Amino acid sequence: MSLDAWITATIIVLMLVSLATDLMPPAATVLTATVALLVFGVIDEEQALSGFSNSAPLSVAALYVLAYAADKTGLLGPLVNRMLGRNNKVDQKSLARLVMPTGMLSAFINNTPFVAMLIGQVTNWCNQRGVSPSLLLLPISYAAILGGTLTVIGTSTNLVASGLLEETGADPIGMFEITKVSGISALLGLAVVILLVPRLIPKRRTVVEEFTDDLREFTVQMEVIEDGPLDGSTIADAGLRNLRGVFLVEIQRDGAVLPAVSPSRRLDGGDRLTFAGDSDTIVSFQRTAGLRSAEDQHMLAIDSPDHTFFEAVIGGDSRLVGQTLADVEFRGRYQAAVVALHRAGVRIDRGLGRVELEAGDTLLLLAGPDFRARSRRGRDFLLVSRIGGPPPSATRKAPLVALIALAVITLAAFDVMSILEAALLAAGGLIATRTISFSEAGEAIDFGVVLLIAAAFGVGEAMQGSGLAESIATTLLDTFDGLGDLGIIFALALATTLLTEVITNNAAVVVVFPIAMAIAAGSGLDPRIIVIMIAVVASSSFLTPMGYQTNTMVYGPGGYRFSDYLKAGLPVNVVVLASVTLSTWYLTS
Repeated sequence: MSLDAWITATIIVLMLVSLATDLMPPAATVLTATVALLVFGVIDEEQALSGFSNSAPLSVAALYVLAYAADKTGLLGPLVNRMLGRNNKVDQKSLARLVMPTGMLSAFINNTPFVAMLIGQVTNWCNQRGVSPSLLLLPISYAAILGGTLTVIGTSTNLVASGLLEETGADPIGMFEITKVSGISALLGLAVVILLVPRLIPKRRTVVEEFTDDLREFTVQMEVIEDGPLDGSTIADAGLRNLRGVFLVEIQRDGAVLPAVSPSRRLDGGDRLTFAGDSDTIVSFQRTAGLRSAEDQHMLAIDSPDHTFFEAVIGGDSRLVGQTLADVEFRGRYQAAVVALHRAGVRIDRGLGRVELEAGDTLLLLAGPDFRARSRRGRDFLLVSRIGGPPPSATRKAPLVALIALAVITLAAFDVMSILEAALLAAGGLIATRTISFSEAGEAIDFGVVLLIAAAFGVGEAMQGSGLAESIATTLLDTFDGLGDLGIIFALALATTLLTEVITNNAAVVVVFPIAMAIAAGSGLDPRIIVIMIAVVASSSFLTPMGYQTNTMVYGPGGYRFSDYLKAGLPVNVVVLASVTLSTWYLTS
């Protein structure tokens, strides 16, 4: 290999290690790799910036805006209730009514924001009927992943593959062109999700259920005695901060609720203080000078228009990852109190302020009703769901959003407009009709995903231009040549599957694309079909909660453990991998 090829290989290995270990956010990792390749002279400025002029990142951004509008207008609420019906249990029939439409709609609405819209609606349905959300949320994620492989707009991965193909001078992937590779695998995968996956998923208790049961044991309200030693003191002076095993959640004063209590907040006689924590420590508060026991009250009973509970899932590119609540001064920054922390279905009770946060952690928060809207301005939380109170109601503009979404699908499907043109027109129409504001459109876009896609093109250019892709392709061809075309296709699909489980699906496509093109050139396989195949396989991540964003989203709300993904995802993964390999082999033979 040439010197440039060795430099490229070294940088890509470091990039993969960083992605697999969450050393940096995915977008920052890929961008750093592209900049390094530019600095070392492997690629020039035009190649490094080629992704920023490609249609894929802008198309993804516009589709995020469309999905946000559907969420804001409550477009899916009535649909979910109709799909699940009025049953108080989950059986194969009710699951099929949810999973099949989810798969179909995910083909036309980018599946990541679509799942974000569904989680709150489905969780509300489960809470009202006493059903464990674990029986539905992971099947929803799997169905959305499978549905996203059916069209080029179903997932950003397909758009990335299309953009990379376009960079070679070929036509972009058509709306339904991908279906000939993914159609059979999606149907078989959905059948496995309906028939087999529910039997492999245990009924997990949700964050709220576990929290509610525990709080009956260690939540207490204390009242500040008028003219007592704490009357007029600040929270810090009263010694009510940084307590071991217990923390002050809120203050009730004259009918008003003061969540996210500041250390400088002054206490007044008659204030009711709500504490949560270890039962032994709670008992000791009965003897605290200046405090007396108030009427015991369950925390969810104090929900009011002034404050409420939220579930917030920490994303992989959140600045909270690796930090403690104390490090980031969580209460002051987000104006919210962390009441409980769950990780892989286990509640962490003690020392919340000193626990290093991880991607996929679910925080149970007490905050003002505007917390969800404020949280959209950043990318710290992958998903924020309100707990308690009515779900967002549908507005008069929900039919307009549905009509605009249908127009995007129709215009792109019949080649009247490109996907980019149709999606941008839709986003503009939503703003022009005041369905969403311009600032809301900006908040709706996951710029981390958009930046990752744009930066990834430079890595692909380096692999191709340095000859690294050709070297890897030659090695694979020599290794699997004895098994014929079927063996080569399977090896490429398997490599893509393994990559997508440890790094992002978009990054997996970028890494494998130049290799796939070189293999197609060396073996005589249709490069277009091969590229479509790696796009489908890269999107088909079922084995880990971090392999695909929708899997991460349902991790906390479903109360899942890592092993749940392995048990439930393995049969889906095997079926998809086998059927995609055979479909590709048939189409290229």
